[in-house]
Amino acid sequence: MKSILSLVPILLLVSCSSNEPKPIKLNSDTCDFCKMTIANGKFGAELITQKGRHYKFDDVSCMIQFSKSSVVPTQFYFVSDYVKDNNLIPAESSFFLKGGTINSPMRGNCAAFSSEIIQREYQKLLQAETMTWEQVFNSYQ
Repeated sequence: MKSILSLVPILLLVSCSSNEPKPIKLNSDTCDFCKMTIANGKFGAELITQKGRHYKFDDVSCMIQFSKSSVVPTQFYFVSDYVKDNNLIPAESSFFLKGGTINSPMRGNCAAFSSEIIQREYQKLLQAETMTWEQVFNSYQ
């Protein structure tokens, strides 16, 4: 019985590592790249490393630049849904707009959407170019 009880803390620790993003605390959390306070829920981003560490960003450009300059292997990328303030969605399945009248915190000027229909609606409104995650990732140095 004691051996089973001694496994409980280990199982709890293992189950705590998640592939889900941790919520960004607006006006409290700081960007792990530029060190500015994350204040705009339309543009936040987060990555999770292969070891399960979470890094938070105030702009997708900060996340990508951090990822490209880091030796830490990334497992997951998340971006804020432009329409649903401070709601993180997987970057790989998101639909992006870049440029136009989009004005993000660190001048990445990129917005993410959970559906192509919503992306198309906002494309006209924001006068921006549609992009895939791969195109967005490759557009930053």
